[in-house]
Amino acid sequence: MSNTKPNDKICDNTIAARSLAGRVAVVTGASGGVGRAASIALSQEGVHLCLVGRNSKALAETAAMTQQFSEAESFEIDITVEQNSRSLRLRLERELGRLDILVHCAGVIRQAAMGQSSTEDFDLQYATNVRAPYVLTRELLPLLTAAKGQVVFINSSVGLTASRAEVGQYSATKHALRAIADSLREEVNPKGVSVLTMYLGRTATAMQEAVCRAEGKPYRPETLLQPEDVASLMVQVLKLPPSAEVTDISIRPMIKP
Repeated sequence: MSNTKPNDKICDNTIAARSLAGRVAVVTGASGGVGRAASIALSQEGVHLCLVGRNSKALAETAAMTQQFSEAESFEIDITVEQNSRSLRLRLERELGRLDILVHCAGVIRQAAMGQSSTEDFDLQYATNVRAPYVLTRELLPLLTAAKGQVVFINSSVGLTASRAEVGQYSATKHALRAIADSLREEVNPKGVSVLTMYLGRTATAMQEAVCRAEGKPYRPETLLQPEDVASLMVQVLKLPPSAEVTDISIRPMIKP
């Protein structure tokens, strides 16, 4: 028979979720879609935002949506240009002195059958979807390591399996991004940095609208994954205590075509 009283604490190893308030985050592709939703969700947690994109007007709109919750700075740059990643790092070091979270949302897609595809489209997708996040992560890694920070790669379901026609080029870049994330995780985990990849199914964004148009299909955003749901899940993972790391999340629309 146990001598423990009902109110006695036998064992309490509870570790509180971490607060994101006061942290600094870089979000690429912040001008719309998942990048904008991620920016808004992080701002609601009190995160200081560095919004990265090529469209100054759209970046300003994102900043306006976040200003009631936290501070935000806009960086109108093309991250496919390597020097821009270096310049961003220097500005972060000079003006903020730290970086806790890096969220890669920028990406492009070009669909075509192998026989009709162009090398130019392949080069564009490689530059945006693979080389740019690789270079930016490399540049910002010292800051992330110093903060024992977190890296999030927004990937695609075709980064897991190329099971659709006419997405060979895009899928190849997303498989490459997966390899970068997985290898990076093994390198930086011992230094206290976590790496999350989110593999998204069809999501209600302007990119998906263009895809549907190219496929000759109706765009029905209400049946697709919502950017806000992706952002909410991402924030939940980022708030986990440092004793836990979620490495991969696959999320897709509930309603299938």
